[in-house]
Amino acid sequence: MPELPEVETIRRDLDKEVVGKRIKGVDVNGLRSIRRYKTKKPFITALDGRKITAVQRKGKYLLVRLDKVQGATDGNGHGDVLVVHLGMSGQLLRAKGPKEPMLKHTHVVLTFTQGGQLRYVDPRTFGELFVTTMDELEHQVPELAHLGFDPLEDVMSWTDFGEMLQTKQTKLKALLMDQKFVAGIGNIYSDEILFNAGLRYDRSSDSLTSQEVRRLYRAMIETLQEAVKHRGSSLADEQYKDLFGEVGDFQSQHKVYDREGEACRRCRSPIVRVKLGGRSTFLCEQCQV
Repeated sequence: MPELPEVETIRRDLDKEVVGKRIKGVDVNGLRSIRRYKTKKPFITALDGRKITAVQRKGKYLLVRLDKVQGATDGNGHGDVLVVHLGMSGQLLRAKGPKEPMLKHTHVVLTFTQGGQLRYVDPRTFGELFVTTMDELEHQVPELAHLGFDPLEDVMSWTDFGEMLQTKQTKLKALLMDQKFVAGIGNIYSDEILFNAGLRYDRSSDSLTSQEVRRLYRAMIETLQEAVKHRGSSLADEQYKDLFGEVGDFQSQHKVYDREGEACRRCRSPIVRVKLGGRSTFLCEQCQV
């Protein structure tokens, strides 16, 4: 599943490529990706003729802001934001026009008056798109009402971060992946952050020294920023691609994730894998304490 760096990479691309463009056509293949609607028509009507004014991110959700429709009410199917959740395998891809070959599993296509298209591709169809108002957003997606701080956008002192850790008394990896504590971090980046901080996945959050709190906070911010710089991580299945259909590069920078048996890049000990909550966790048992 795309995590915060991948979604942020796509958001920045969309901000450059689609903001200011007006939608002149909407094509939908099936209802799975727009499953909040009983038919295609309300979704198409809500987008047809609208201009994209901004692209924001809230956790792992993309919020494509739309211009206002004069005299329209939400009851008419109009809202001011297209919500996109990529799920496990969703991709937003730019196309130059309708003549460009359509990939299999393309479920939604937005065609712009200025030319070009935005296509939503999702082989596993766990992602979704829908249009709502900003006022209704948290009602439509309740988890957004309870998101923790955003490590790329919210400024926080390491001392405040330490106080948050002290109150939780939870194992570090589970806490980093708790969207109510910090938004957007999943299995890949929790492992990378903890390696860079020199901390084990099963350390209790209330056991850290001041120095370890500082290391963890710095590792979290720097790891995520570096991942965005490298345009995210694409694993062997290449299900994550950016807006231009290119894979990310940060997987080449991974220190522990998916490197079982390989030498630690810091101490040369073998990277090990353990199972935690049904998921694989990768670490160096020498460097992480």
